[in-house]
This record gives sequence, structure tokens and C-alpha cells, in this order.
Amino acid sequence: MQASHTATLERLPQLIADHAAPAGMYDTAVFLVDVQETVLRELTGRGLDGGEGGQEFTVSGSLPGQAYQRVELLPESTRVRVGDGARRRWWVAITDGVERLGVLRADTDTDDEPVRRALRDLASMTALLLLSKRSFSDSYARLVRTEPMNVAAEMQWNLTPPPAYAGHDATVGAVMEPAYQVGGDAFDYAVAGHTLHLGVFDAMGHDTTAGITANVAVAACRNARRQGATLAETSREVERALIEQFDARRYVTAILADLDMESGRLTWINRGHHLPILIRDSRWTSELACPPAGPMGTGLGLPITMATEQLEPGDRLLLYTDGIVEARDARGVEFGRDRFVDFIRRHHSGRHTLHETLRRLMTAVMEHHDGKLDDDATVLLTEWRGGHQQELIP
Repeated sequence: MQASHTATLERLPQLIADHAAPAGMYDTAVFLVDVQETVLRELTGRGLDGGEGGQEFTVSGSLPGQAYQRVELLPESTRVRVGDGARRRWWVAITDGVERLGVLRADTDTDDEPVRRALRDLASMTALLLLSKRSFSDSYARLVRTEPMNVAAEMQWNLTPPPAYAGHDATVGAVMEPAYQVGGDAFDYAVAGHTLHLGVFDAMGHDTTAGITANVAVAACRNARRQGATLAETSREVERALIEQFDARRYVTAILADLDMESGRLTWINRGHHLPILIRDSRWTSELACPPAGPMGTGLGLPITMATEQLEPGDRLLLYTDGIVEARDARGVEFGRDRFVDFIRRHHSGRHTLHETLRRLMTAVMEHHDGKLDDDATVLLTEWRGGHQQELIP
């Protein structure tokens, strides 16, 4: 950690290797996952993307991909020959909390529990080092992209918080597609004390202006919220900012919510958006009703209703935009709300983490739509554990 303070991203592979070897971990390598979580690319520290000459593995169908998906420490079945001996090769997920950044490879002479613990510790340190360089590294941005990104998507990915969070009895996961051409969708979450603020936004249109509109909406939301505004007051400030900038020519629908992570009490308002969906016991599902106040930016002046719901431990809350349920296949059949909810229930019933469920969901949505969506599709999934903090991280 001390040696990393003045190191660039490109220096990290060698820095990690130099410090890992004296601790009995050899031939280390760092692999970063791409924006859509489909491939793992080696960070070599060479070239414009920091990955020149590196290996690449698919998330689906490879051992490194399994370690990433399952967030587990996995050994290769055959040992690596070194001189007259052999070493065990390991793959371990690189995570910050529950945000998955990629995988770490390392070879060891033994495979006892202290070695396994050291590998996990090294992966955790690697995550912190990567995060400390990510925000100002164009090499990082290039390495995790598999195709060019439009201006609107560039804005949206810089706007949003990390796609995963866990703490204080709550877990949050989010996905956005199409990752490289997303226009007016955005999600937001933040923690203040024991309150988890949540929001999903869908701006009119699917272009750079839609991206600018969503940026103004999220920025105005954060600004009001950080000054102590209520949900209703926050949405009015968003509306004021949008009308001030666009003169009622652009609007944004949204669900804004607050979750008390100690009690499980959820409050939310509906600004012309799809209603939240509550999943309980992986069986019972309901839409949480709340009269809409109209999209922000239209100036309709409709009353804003504050709705409440008491969550139970294990409840999952789904906030989403219409691109998820309205994605159509070649025959014009929509992915649909029922298929969407059923997918979440089936894949997150103990077999996968919340974040792996969302990765698989978006893969299914993209495949249903032949790999190209007509509209932005965003999901923000929150799970309240209610006193089971130890279960947040795999």
C-alpha cells in the first residue's frame, strides 16, 4: 500500500508481483472484467490500454470466469511445473465489498488454509489498489471496453455509483444496457447514516440530449438530498432544474426511495415511472402501489404521494426502466414483466449472488433481443437482510 501511492495503474502488475513473491505467491497476474461482464482481460501494464500482450478469458466457460461468477477461490486441476517441482495455480475473485472487478491468478507451493487466506488477502489489497487508480486512468477505461462508447454512455457511466454495494444489512446491485450506447437511463444510490437512498431515472429520448437530461436530474437530486430535502422536495427541485434548463421540452420519469436499513421501512414516490416490485421468499411478488405525480420537467403540478412499505428480512426490491420488459424478440414478443420477475426469483434463490443474477438477467434480455436493444434497460435490485449482516458478502 505504501509503495502504491505514487504508482500508476500500469505499475500495479509488477508492484503486486514484487510484494506477493516474498509471501509465497508467484507468477501473479491481474485480470479485469469488461463493462458488460463477458470477458476477463489481463492487465499487463503495456500499451494504450495497459493490456498489450495479455491473455483473455470468457466469464462463461472458463475457470477464471467461474471464480468470478461464484466469488470463490478455485485451483486448477493440474499443477504448474517449476524446475524439478510443481506449484498449485489459483484463481480468486478481486472484489471491493461485493463489487467484482476481475480475478487474480497466483501460484503457490502449498494449498493449506494459511495460503488460501493469503490469496484472499492479496486479492482484497489488489482491489483497493485498482480502485485508487481507476478514476483517473484512461488505460483502465480502454481495457474494460470491447467496443467504442457513445458520448451519452460516457456521461452515464461517469455519473453512476459503482454497480454493487453491501453494508448495514442491505445489498444493492445495478445493471445498464446497452452499455456502449445507453442514452437517458440512470440509477443512483447513496448511504447516509442508516438510510439508503435509491433512485431510477428514465429521461425522454435516446440520444446525447437524453443523457444530458438524465445527468441534470441526478445531479439536482443529489444536490437537494445532500441539503436535507425530503423525497417530495427533492423531486420538486429536480423538476425546477429541468424546467430551468429545458423549458418543459424534456422530462424524466423516476422512482425515488429511502430505505431505513435498521427497521426495513421503505418510503418512496412515483414520478410517472414503472411501479417498484417486491419479491418475498422467492415466491410472493407484488407491485408497490403509489399514485404517479407525473414526470419531472413537465410542470403538471400534480400532488406528490409518499408511499410506505415494511420490508421483511430477505425481501428484494426491483426498480427498473421499460427497456427491460419491452425488449422484443424477432417475432415481436416482449421479454415481459412476468419473465423478468421469474428470472430474478429462479436465479437468486440461493444459487447465485444478487450481482451474478443481474449479470445473467441482462445476458438473457440481450439474447432475447438478438443482442441489440431498441431502448435503454436498467435494473436496480436491493435486498434487505434485516439483522443478517454476515450474509452480505459471499
